Amino acid sequence: MTFAEAVLVVVAFFAGAQNALAGGGSFLTFPALLYAGLDPRAANITSAIALFPGQITTSLAGRNMVAGAAGLSVAKLFWISLIGGAVGAVLLLATPVSVFTHLVPFLVLFATAVFAWGSFFRKAQPAGAAPLVSPRNAAILQAAISIYGGYFGGGIGILMLAALTAAGMAVRNAGATKNLLSGVMNAAAVVIFIARIKINWVIVLYVAIAAIAGGQLGVYLLRRINETLLRIAITAIGLGLTIALFLKL
Repeated sequence: MTFAEAVLVVVAFFAGAQNALAGGGSFLTFPALLYAGLDPRAANITSAIALFPGQITTSLAGRNMVAGAAGLSVAKLFWISLIGGAVGAVLLLATPVSVFTHLVPFLVLFATAVFAWGSFFRKAQPAGAAPLVSPRNAAILQAAISIYGGYFGGGIGILMLAALTAAGMAVRNAGATKNLLSGVMNAAAVVIFIARIKINWVIVLYVAIAAIAGGQLGVYLLRRINETLLRIAITAIGLGLTIALFLKL
């Protein structure tokens, strides 16, 4: 194992934990894969494939916290995410990634602002009150996030947390549901990537094993950390990602 690959393993562990808590793990693995010698397009695709097993194990570990949102069942969210992820993957293979890459900082900033508003500034709704997002709008939001997730993937956790909490879901359940849906949308993309692109499976193995281990730590924290602290941590992660991404523009 080279020094660059050792760095990649450490980064992947923290990426797996971050994915379980709030998402954004690909923002850690993507630059690490570039450092390991991959070109940007290969790094993006390799990151998606390598983080996928961690998303599956994380989803299984937190499955009892998964729930539907805004009148949409888990099954409906599942199929929306699967189809959207496939569409995004096809777009990635057919069009340049540069346009979407420049949109990422703005998307993450918006999502972080929405999540922070819903967590700290929005007045609590009375019991039985309708969620802020209708079932139709929730479906549209999830479809858009899924397409983006299949295309690039950076920040989809923050975006889904914003959408799910705006739909009235508790942050802990939103975190677990986000983990499941991230894995679902990535599943479609991974199948398409494997069928169409030559993959460096040694690097994928290093990242996958480390991300699986980190994801279990993330689920542990998701179950046990104080909810207010969890909201603060997610907001801080979103702000940190936003600043880092704007600095790269």
